[in-house]
Amino acid sequence: MTVILGGGISGLSAAYYAVNDARLSSIILLEASSRLGGWIRSRNSPSGAIFEQGPRTVRTLGLPGKNTLNLLEDLQLNDKLIHADLNHSVAKNRLIYKDEALHVLPNTLKGIFKTVSLLDRPLINRIWTDLRAPKVSKEDESIHSFVQRRLGQDIADNFISPIICGICAGDAREISVNFLLKSLFEAEQKHGSIVKGLVVKQLEKFFSKSKDKDNTAKDNVDKKLAATSSTLAKRAQNEHWIMWGLQGGLEQLPLALADYVKSRGVMVQTEKKCEKLTFKSDRVELSVNGDLQECSRVISSLCAKDLAELLQEQHPRLSAELKAIPTVTVGVVNLEFQGDVLPLQAFGFLIPPKENLPLLGVIFDSCVFPGSSTVLTVMMGGAWFEKYFGSNPSKEQLLTTAINHTKNILQIEEEPIAYNVAVLKDCIPQHVVGHNARVKRIHDYISAHHIPLALCGSSYQGVGINDVILSAKQAVRDVVK
Repeated sequence: MTVILGGGISGLSAAYYAVNDARLSSIILLEASSRLGGWIRSRNSPSGAIFEQGPRTVRTLGLPGKNTLNLLEDLQLNDKLIHADLNHSVAKNRLIYKDEALHVLPNTLKGIFKTVSLLDRPLINRIWTDLRAPKVSKEDESIHSFVQRRLGQDIADNFISPIICGICAGDAREISVNFLLKSLFEAEQKHGSIVKGLVVKQLEKFFSKSKDKDNTAKDNVDKKLAATSSTLAKRAQNEHWIMWGLQGGLEQLPLALADYVKSRGVMVQTEKKCEKLTFKSDRVELSVNGDLQECSRVISSLCAKDLAELLQEQHPRLSAELKAIPTVTVGVVNLEFQGDVLPLQAFGFLIPPKENLPLLGVIFDSCVFPGSSTVLTVMMGGAWFEKYFGSNPSKEQLLTTAINHTKNILQIEEEPIAYNVAVLKDCIPQHVVGHNARVKRIHDYISAHHIPLALCGSSYQGVGINDVILSAKQAVRDVVK
């Protein structure tokens, strides 16, 4: 018997891949709360507009993006797809709010030759900045430090820092460059600069069919995981999609996954909290709601900090490593305004931390999913949640903050006609400096002690939807080895 802990998108994906693996039978999924879907939650406003508390769109990039599209097609969700291509306004207009003004990020080749308002010189000049910067040999460092050294303070502060806020609600001065921008970091470490490294990589691709051994090994793993392209994935590639969402909200994805796995015999149980894991020589013992259960193997999609509590007694060293992966809390406020109140059609705007505002950014949902009203999602706090809101803010405080700042930045005079407020506590793991090494130690420990445990979810290989779904696929492979 295989037990999957957690009924969010990664746990449900693990159940999907497990039920399609002939080597696994008798699968149980345990979810501590009363609902499935985890952080993905779609609500309807009184007018019928969709308020997304968590993710609302999924990117199509690379093999992980293709893998998710394969899954989507297998779940027969094609008819609910809404997509945006390279010519869509959400692709062309991505904004940064700085010095009390909105700035459009460069999105054309011509744009890199101009001095934009966010920078003190054109982007093209950063080639020479990078080539002149000395190599610093390191195992890892923060993204901010790396970009500041190689490309300049203004890019680190005004481009990279707000983008990190958008990706993981994190502080670029803490997030690992060797994890999030691994290829650029390795370019410097191997070749002395980003530019030299990228040029060498392109030349190797051009003159040789075989790539660098490390990259080949990684590519082979990724290709096995992603498998062949579905009709949907090929269509997305041919039509240059950059992202997609679902009619009725992204929660349609975990709901479809739940229906799929239940129909194929997976026992899905909600309000079942696992309180302790004990690994015996021939079985795994789980304490669930105070009762003892047994199984052969466990796939955990729980946040690393939560899993750490279950392992503390038997494996304190492993527990300590898991507990060391931090998380941040995000305040999410959905706002709906009558008609079109936006100054331009765009994906939204992000705010550099040095602006000292409680907002991380605002997503223009109705630009991706058009309707009769304007729907915005305001993200607040993250790495700075307690700084701006304390440990237990009221929903009224979050709502007032979101409305006042959003109206001021976008120069909206009207009041919202509907709203939703949510505090997503510890919702996004932070892959801080040293993350790759920590994850390796975690996996090495599990392997060395022959523990029938596989890990998936946003704590390890990435926080995006594609990342966690692919991690679930890998976890199923790992647990049957």
